[in-house]
Amino acid sequence: MTTSMLMFLLFYTVVPDVDLQRYAGEWHEIARLPNRFQKDCIVDVTANYTLRKDGRIDVTNRCRTKDGKFIEAKGVAKTVGKGQPNSVLKVRFAPAFLSFLPMVWGDYQILALAPDYSYAAVGSPDLKYLWILSRTPHMPENTYQKLVEAMRSQGFNVE
Repeated sequence: MTTSMLMFLLFYTVVPDVDLQRYAGEWHEIARLPNRFQKDCIVDVTANYTLRKDGRIDVTNRCRTKDGKFIEAKGVAKTVGKGQPNSVLKVRFAPAFLSFLPMVWGDYQILALAPDYSYAAVGSPDLKYLWILSRTPHMPENTYQKLVEAMRSQGFNVE
């Protein structure tokens, strides 16, 4: 067992219950771990979640690139179920006809959430993906530092 896997088993936690209706709406990215699919995103990074009648969530991620253009990715998220809290989701940006393939579904887990749903931290259990989100484009520094420390304690490399 690797050290990072052991840290995951000891420290990784998700929010026990989320009101997905309240979670829906627009979120602004405050910070993220670098990742390949957002390499061109420079500023104005947002995620918009819309709850569907079938219980799934439509996802629209948008950002501005260095040349000032907006790019957008549309996907869908679903709760994992199987005894997991509803803060444990899978998200897919691949075409719908590929939905049967497990590898097109990525982990999306809500790790921290403000009582008033004003901020959140979202990540993956392999510790490769992490986002700090806010309902507004800016977050108070003390709130940001609190979230960074909480994610560090969960094993994320937040340096």
